[in-house]
Amino acid sequence: MRLKSSVLLIALLLLTVTAALSIAIGSNQIPLLRTVELLFVPDSSFESTVVHEQRIPRTLLVIAVAAALGVAGAVIQSLTRNPLADPGILGVNAGASLAVVLAVAVFGIASIWFYLWFAFIGAALAAVVVYLLGSAGGSAATPVRLALAGVAIGMAIFSLVQTVLLTNQQAFNEFRFWAAGSAEGRGYPVLFAVIGFIVAGLILAFAIAPALNAMALGDEAGKALGVNVTRTRVITMIAVTLLAGAATAAVGPISFIGLGVPYVARALCGSDQRWVLPAAALLAPTMLLGADIIGRVVATPSEVQAGIVAAIIGGPVFVVIARKKRIESL
Repeated sequence: MRLKSSVLLIALLLLTVTAALSIAIGSNQIPLLRTVELLFVPDSSFESTVVHEQRIPRTLLVIAVAAALGVAGAVIQSLTRNPLADPGILGVNAGASLAVVLAVAVFGIASIWFYLWFAFIGAALAAVVVYLLGSAGGSAATPVRLALAGVAIGMAIFSLVQTVLLTNQQAFNEFRFWAAGSAEGRGYPVLFAVIGFIVAGLILAFAIAPALNAMALGDEAGKALGVNVTRTRVITMIAVTLLAGAATAAVGPISFIGLGVPYVARALCGSDQRWVLPAAALLAPTMLLGADIIGRVVATPSEVQAGIVAAIIGGPVFVVIARKKRIESL
């Protein structure tokens, strides 16, 4: 208990430091003391505008998005009992991508404020289709059936996405920026648009943590412990859809945050979801903020999207997990 509490405290301290660096560092060079001064005494200067209208909302959005992805990854890995699973296994990223492409190609929408909602709806619909397919024929939506249905739906959707992109230049131009995964240019309006969904998803995820612990022993053991297996799976699907759907809609698909961070959280806190979920919620923003900071400074005055940096960082983590001789049972 004390060790796990220490892990959460250290994770919180790391997140605080990383958030402060995110506000202080950027392509626009602002002295550190000047940044601290502007935090407490804003004025009408260009530096104040950068700090309060760009860096602070961007930092808050990254924290919310990363926490959502980290918790969604931990929950879906627990549900499927597969440490290599991530939110994309339910077709969330694929559904959001198709919705964005259709919004641009069919309706001519070229603004983040509008196709954000298309992305969220697409993610939600994809998750629903995956669950219905996984439980088709009156069978239970087992982890294996859900995973297979998610892979099948995801492949089919991405084929449609590529078809539309190859035939519509405008859709390709809009999609390639969104698909890279970036918080650049996203401010309070985007944060306010998705924060309610993220909070609701977090509440559901933490509420079902004890049930997920019981189901980790198997469906029959979960039932014996008084867990309603079907209800738990439905709530888990809803939570993952809210979390990953809102995060993907806000900044585009981000890889490896929902896969690698829960793995690290379990390594530090054990398999108890009541500890894994808060650890993932704290560690994921630290990783994504770090990736965002690196992306701002490596190509100044331009930026490298956080999703690209996160993929570069997370790639070796995935290789390590995949190459383990024995992947622990969840």
